[in-house]
Amino acid sequence: MKKIIVFALTFIMLISPVTVFASGENNTEENSMFSLSVIDRWEVKSEEIHPELRCLGNVIRTVFPNFTNFFFKLANRFLTVFKLPDLTRGVNYEQKYISREDGSCLRICVYTPEEAKENVPGLLWIHGGGFALGAPEQDFSFIEAFVKASGCVVVAPDYLNSPDAPFPAAFDDCYSALLWLKENGKDYGMRDDQIFVGGNSAGGGLCAAVTLKARDTGDVNIAFQMPLYPMLDDRMITESSQNNDAPIWNTKSNLLAWQLYLGELFGTDDVPKYAAPAREEDYAGLPPTLTYIGTIEPFWDETNIYVENLKAAGVEVMFKTFEGCFHGFDLFSFTTPAKQARQFLIDGFMYAVDNYTAAN
Repeated sequence: MKKIIVFALTFIMLISPVTVFASGENNTEENSMFSLSVIDRWEVKSEEIHPELRCLGNVIRTVFPNFTNFFFKLANRFLTVFKLPDLTRGVNYEQKYISREDGSCLRICVYTPEEAKENVPGLLWIHGGGFALGAPEQDFSFIEAFVKASGCVVVAPDYLNSPDAPFPAAFDDCYSALLWLKENGKDYGMRDDQIFVGGNSAGGGLCAAVTLKARDTGDVNIAFQMPLYPMLDDRMITESSQNNDAPIWNTKSNLLAWQLYLGELFGTDDVPKYAAPAREEDYAGLPPTLTYIGTIEPFWDETNIYVENLKAAGVEVMFKTFEGCFHGFDLFSFTTPAKQARQFLIDGFMYAVDNYTAAN
């Protein structure tokens, strides 16, 4: 029961921007968004949302319209004070610490099957949160599913959030965790020719960025990547990224998140591809890829463009779209789209386990 309560509180904190607590920061126009009349002004119409998600989605975006600076600070303070517990079942969990160049330590969570196995894949899994909040433990259901399906070893970094340190802090942390997995995965039974990378939302963007650098440097040969509904493009020039007020993550939240993550780089032409992978022009040599996306969320267009660029470069892609689904829809496991997305993910993951390798 304690785990259920903690998870429920954490879930609310992580996906619902508590704008109502921040009325002191918002002007009258923003506060008026709590009026039910906002329904008549929604750009993403209620009827566009998948029937099983419609009621919940409308409640979320009526009560919690968008993320704010105040919320990011509040949520991170919450996570610092209470810490997220390990909610995986039937999976071994341990914490390790990697030294950063500045002398501080990066915490990584290592997940393995209860019964040790040999010659299993290694997976770097990167959590979401707009680059601005979150912790590895929040993705326990993804991690548990991967470990139980394949016996793999999962490394999940507790990377620096953007309010504490902008780019390249989170990226560097994730890349360091990848290098740690390459060097230490064998101690957990990992085969060195089957290193995967995955993540959702901002974690999907970091997945794509880490994979780009690994390809460019040759430090690690990644066999497969899973950037789910990834956050890729700081420019917000696609149609779906503009005037989007879909539930959970929308244009306003996206703009703020990129501003926090890029700092002084935001709005310039100096943003590197490792910060915003959509700025990459050469997709050759990237590993086979799996991703999925909902049709009404801000990342719809940039994900489709990313997929088309991969295909044009000859990269194998497993791609599925979910009609009427907003950002993070797969977290609502009681709905049909979420069940279908998770099945697509695990099926694709296991196909990769059986078919994709890249010697290191």
